Amino acid sequence: MITVHHLNNSRSQRVLWLLEELGLDYTVVRYQRDAKTMLAPPELRRVHPLGKSPVVVDGNDTLAESGAILETLVERYDAAHRFAPSPGTPEHLRYRYWLHYAEGSAMPPMLLSLVFSRLKKAPMPFFVRPVARGIADKALAGFVSPQVKLHLDYMESELAGHAWFAGDQFSAADIQMSFPVEAAAVRAGLSSYPKLAAFLQRIHARPAYQRALEQGGPFDLLS
Repeated sequence: MITVHHLNNSRSQRVLWLLEELGLDYTVVRYQRDAKTMLAPPELRRVHPLGKSPVVVDGNDTLAESGAILETLVERYDAAHRFAPSPGTPEHLRYRYWLHYAEGSAMPPMLLSLVFSRLKKAPMPFFVRPVARGIADKALAGFVSPQVKLHLDYMESELAGHAWFAGDQFSAADIQMSFPVEAAAVRAGLSSYPKLAAFLQRIHARPAYQRALEQGGPFDLLS
């Protein structure tokens, strides 16, 4: 039996979604973020030394890192290549690229955007507030926001010729890419990116996506 150690409002929602697409049986162990710090609870360190989520236990194997988890589950349980293009094809190269791009390239500027935006609103002594907000505004305007736009422009252009990131076939790469696109929708908006907005509409309509939300609980990243 596959066990998913699932943290609310986290990347582990993607793992639940893939398991639903694959039609596999699994159990969910739920963890809640600290309401003030938004960090994972220390109990997760009993499962993995970093105390992060997702963590999946599959037989004797403990798997971490969402991209590695998705890639492993597809290799083990998707012999029909329903959620990954056949190896050796150009589509498979794109598939592998987007699996790694999601966290390696797309998410860092999204995370920086969140950090600096929260810094502007964080409680602090009144005499420090103007300095902190000035630093945050300068970082956002000079580096973070242009980087977010660069990646959104790139992702939008890559969907110009295909319905999905790896090509014409929905794949686990789209599941992996869902998190940065959903983060962008909340933090930057997608009014200027109709193809990314349409991508979100398509994934939200998938029955397996909706079942995963039922398993994982409220996903506030969507609000």
